[in-house]
Amino acid sequence: MKGVLNGFKEFVLRGNAIDLAVGVVIGTAFSAIITSVVDGLINPLIAAIFGEPDLTGVGNFTINGALFSLGLILDAVFKFLCVAIALYFFIVLPMNHLAAMRKQNVEPEPEAPAEDVLVLQEIRDLLAAQAGGPGAAPGRPTPPPTV
Repeated sequence: MKGVLNGFKEFVLRGNAIDLAVGVVIGTAFSAIITSVVDGLINPLIAAIFGEPDLTGVGNFTINGALFSLGLILDAVFKFLCVAIALYFFIVLPMNHLAAMRKQNVEPEPEAPAEDVLVLQEIRDLLAAQAGGPGAAPGRPTPPPTV
């Protein structure tokens, strides 16, 4: 049981799960805004054009007493497209633009040399200092030879 709880905790605290939860909450709130825009602005335009308050009454027909509602499908597709377009233009496009700007302004940091390279450079500098050659520390006397 403890392993299951630890696995669940790890799953929930992983960035993807939290991002998904935030996305669902924001999407739900944003969907309410778009629904209000559709109901308050677009449906009255549809009513002026088709004579119906929304698309649910458009294109309905009956066969043997069964009602087929194409307008209901059209209304759902239309609302989905409104939400998708609004999300794209108000969230996705600006976020992509910000990400591109960040990518342009950030220069990659130079990679730190490997430890073996650092050790070799230190050995080179010590040998050069002992020989008094290039790379020797200025003002530093050459150490006496070891016996």
